[in-house]
Amino acid sequence: MPNVGVLLSGCGFLDGAEIHESVLTLLALDQQGATIICCAPKVSFAVVDHLTKKPTGEKRDVLAEAARIARGEIRDVATVQATQLDALILPGGFGAAKNLCNFAEKGAACTVHPEVERLIGDCLAARKPVGAICIAPALLARIAGKRGVKATLTIGNDAGTAGAIVAMGCVHENRPVTEVAVDRAHKVVSTPAYMLGPGPAAVFEGIRKLVEQVLALI
Repeated sequence: MPNVGVLLSGCGFLDGAEIHESVLTLLALDQQGATIICCAPKVSFAVVDHLTKKPTGEKRDVLAEAARIARGEIRDVATVQATQLDALILPGGFGAAKNLCNFAEKGAACTVHPEVERLIGDCLAARKPVGAICIAPALLARIAGKRGVKATLTIGNDAGTAGAIVAMGCVHENRPVTEVAVDRAHKVVSTPAYMLGPGPAAVFEGIRKLVEQVLALI
């Protein structure tokens, strides 16, 4: 069975990994019989109250929060090597743009957490398939673009984010929530999920297709 990394950014769409996207990714991988290796960086982040949608002033740890989604079966991304994986998938949520990198603040001029950049960059270099969901293609574009990998990606149809992806050296392709953008040349797959999605059913259709395509590219 393939070993597939799932890189999480916390727990909760406003300050971490989008929970539906993360769980649906795990479900789709489990349905396909993949061995899942969840990971996240050990770094602090600013907490947002998901009821009031306002910052609380509290700091928590990304790895500890992501462990909630992974039911405790998770590794510090610093301990994960591309050689241990057959593919890697990045769920979305604002954590992907705030905790794994600072795209939410810097846009196309963003920088990426060094261990996150190492793992994703090594997967790209080894031509191991990488899937990116929701806003995560923006993170992937920063890493791919720096390496001269002009990957085709989708975040749906948001002009501002699409423009940033292009500015970082990649190509954007408009896709609906239930579809995926597949770049077979660079082994990259993406889907809009909650950048567009009205609810879990439509989001799952796109994620299910992304997982199928990622596994097919191994």
